[in-house]
Amino acid sequence: MFTGIIETAATIKRIERENENIHFTFSSSITHELKIDQSLAHDGVCLTVVAIDADTYTVTAIKETLEKTNLREWTEGTEVNLERAMKLGDRLDGHIVQGHVDQTGVCTQVEEAGGSWYFTFEYDPAAHNITIEKGSITVNGTSLTVVNSKENAFSVAIIPYTYEHTNFKHFKVGTTVNLEFDVVGKYVARLHALRK
Repeated sequence: MFTGIIETAATIKRIERENENIHFTFSSSITHELKIDQSLAHDGVCLTVVAIDADTYTVTAIKETLEKTNLREWTEGTEVNLERAMKLGDRLDGHIVQGHVDQTGVCTQVEEAGGSWYFTFEYDPAAHNITIEKGSITVNGTSLTVVNSKENAFSVAIIPYTYEHTNFKHFKVGTTVNLEFDVVGKYVARLHALRK
């Protein structure tokens, strides 16, 4: 479990394909604190550390993960948001995040608003995921509040701290992002789909 409060960034140093799997090797300021078998959220995707070598560590993404996330678009040098799993007893500053991406979305608008930013994303409604106005959403692992919720789109407001300390600063129109919808929203969406 995660909170969606990004701890630091990790940069891809190497990408290796093995059959249908991809091994991603990262460098990060917290590599020295990691251990093998540890779960980390990379842009909101829960991946397990499988190797550590000096200041780099490696995780493996399987076909299922690659099909449902934006990992297949990652290249060497890509910077991703990184969060270690939460500890029991810690404050929950964001919201409950599972690290299981529901689907991807695409950035359709970036609007500067006097020191903050509004980012708008669209997603395929066929998966029956929904956002709720003022509810929670996870974009690339970042816990955010939904504004302007629509059937297949929503916006988020980004403060300067979040902009500078996450990969939102690299987003532009057309950027593909990982979306994990709020657990409550998923429940409501499933009920709605069943009633149709």
